[in-house]
Amino acid sequence: MNTATGFLRVLAVDDEPPALDELAYHLRADPRVARLHTAGDATEALRVLRDGDVDVVFLDIRMPGLDGMELARVLRRFARPPAIVFVTAYDDGAVDAFDLGATDYVRKPVRAERLAESLRRVIGSRVVPSHPAALARAEEDPTIPIELAGTTRMLPRSAVRWVEAQGDYARLHTADGSHLVRVSLATLAERWADAGFVRVHRSYLVQLKLIAELRLVNSGYVVVIDGAELPVSRRHTRELKDKLVRAAKQDWNR
Repeated sequence: MNTATGFLRVLAVDDEPPALDELAYHLRADPRVARLHTAGDATEALRVLRDGDVDVVFLDIRMPGLDGMELARVLRRFARPPAIVFVTAYDDGAVDAFDLGATDYVRKPVRAERLAESLRRVIGSRVVPSHPAALARAEEDPTIPIELAGTTRMLPRSAVRWVEAQGDYARLHTADGSHLVRVSLATLAERWADAGFVRVHRSYLVQLKLIAELRLVNSGYVVVIDGAELPVSRRHTRELKDKLVRAAKQDWNR
């Protein structure tokens, strides 16, 4: 990609012709797009990719045969994988999309200004050298898609202080607010365990290193993070104490 001018080689993939036509129309109208290919399914997309490199794939998720998520997993194994921008009418795949390293997640119907923002993010991500250390940092701190005033924004996982279960959703608490995402607390607990998040209650997941206090109160233990007191269930108390002790020993021995 010519990063000096920002010209992009783009592939748009959607099995619905009207949606593909609309997406292609907006992409062709953007001056940063140097060349645009289109494909009606994953098989056709792979043929395009076999014949030449592209910088970014705008990809529908729900398609017959190989769907968008499966195609994205294939693309990640390329020697020079393109950036992925998912374009979909649904929001239930957002967390999986960003687990796959997607640069953006755009809701249908697409708008020209929203696609322009996606292209800006793609250019920014592709300018950064693909050095192993840079890639490792990106994998260590993935982003989470959140909805703000009808726009999907990316929140770094490192910004999350603690998580609260709300039915089939989870509320991510940060230093300056909270955001509701459509993913269960159990799913986040499993995916984020290696990043230092621990379950302290059936309704709470916390970043271990941010716990300021473990305090005994009348009803049991609570942890304190950013001044908020979160309950610790009896079944998680012993494990939490052990993890806090191990973390303290590691810090002391550094």
